[in-house]
Amino acid sequence: MKQENKTNKYHLKDFYILWSTQSISQLGSSITAFALTLWLYEKTGSSLSTAALTICSYAPYVLMSIFAGALTDRFDKKKTMLVCDVFAVFCTIIVFLLYRSDCLMIWHLYALNAVSGLMNTIQQPASEVAMTLIIPEEDYQKTSGLRSLSRSLISILNPLIATALYSFIGLNGVIAVDIGSFAVAFVALWFFINIPESSSDRKESVLVLAKEGIGFLKKNPMIMTLILFMSGVNLIASAFDATLPGYVLPNPKGGQTVLGIVTSCSGIAMIFGSMIVSVLPKPKDRVKIVYLTMLFSLGSENFLLAFSREPVLWYLGQIIGWILVPVMSANLDVILRSSIPVELQGRVYACRNTLQFFTIPIGLFLGGFMVDNVCEPFMAGYGNTAILNTLFGTGKGSGAALMMFLLGLSGSLICIITGRKLKRYHYSET
Repeated sequence: MKQENKTNKYHLKDFYILWSTQSISQLGSSITAFALTLWLYEKTGSSLSTAALTICSYAPYVLMSIFAGALTDRFDKKKTMLVCDVFAVFCTIIVFLLYRSDCLMIWHLYALNAVSGLMNTIQQPASEVAMTLIIPEEDYQKTSGLRSLSRSLISILNPLIATALYSFIGLNGVIAVDIGSFAVAFVALWFFINIPESSSDRKESVLVLAKEGIGFLKKNPMIMTLILFMSGVNLIASAFDATLPGYVLPNPKGGQTVLGIVTSCSGIAMIFGSMIVSVLPKPKDRVKIVYLTMLFSLGSENFLLAFSREPVLWYLGQIIGWILVPVMSANLDVILRSSIPVELQGRVYACRNTLQFFTIPIGLFLGGFMVDNVCEPFMAGYGNTAILNTLFGTGKGSGAALMMFLLGLSGSLICIITGRKLKRYHYSET
């Protein structure tokens, strides 16, 4: 059936419809999430309370992904995505009704975010398998670039749109926009997208199917190594995210506006990177591309920010650090899709999600802890020495600069060590 799609004149029609409408829905969800963060901060004035919203939606993703992938492989992919969409929008409608009746409480948001996060956990592997079924193999790289482009646009647009809508029409209007975006995606998926059946819809227990996903990774050390490598990359990247505000905000040339510009530079860079990867020819060695792009990104960005004191160099560092991320992501995506049998992809992708992303909350905690309790006190005590003063400056923020340097070293070592290990394995596309 997939072969029929390849020979069809409009072989990417289903992909374009699914990609565009799901991107609209994701933008709507992101806008609501950002607006709820603004609303919660207004109510509590607590950064921890607002961060807990993300934790509640992220925890199911880390804890339940393995089992979610097994569920995905038991059921029809299209129906799974539709059901998850319904549950997610139902949570949004409950928030709307509670807010309209002036009954919305903080714990309501935490609980509903957890349910919504669980639905996303189940839907994500189903969506990945659906993409594999509707995209011809020769178009994997091109379509991966387009998906990366939409993610980049969402990361740039959602805070801008959410802030504007929240200011002018309030939370009611924001949620209405989100529900409208859901309706567009739901109708398109139900009526206009054909997802071929796969042989992966099986009736074994969830535990048996989850075990098969783990078993595949054990038998394929190259895939496992790439996934563990990306977990290390995510550890460094999330620690960087926690360090960046402590670096930019106290700087005499920094501040909130500069931090916003620095942060947006990553999304802008990824847009250009997505355009680049969409037109690049097929590389000779995709595995080498994955770890070399990350070596360049993690090394250049962290070191440039650690040793610079000018905002223009921080902007440049973010652009350099993120422009090759879509290139890495596209090549990794092709490796996984072409190496994992489609009937196993749901459970293997779910195992990948748990192994690859569990380091993100660890990195966020580690970055903040190291800056506040190790690097800043160290620079306060020893920062006046000539070499430390020259490298990282003085005063508050110099400890965050030191942390950037440590992250650059750690990230470079992870890439070099993994690159040496990956040279043992052979990868070829069929």
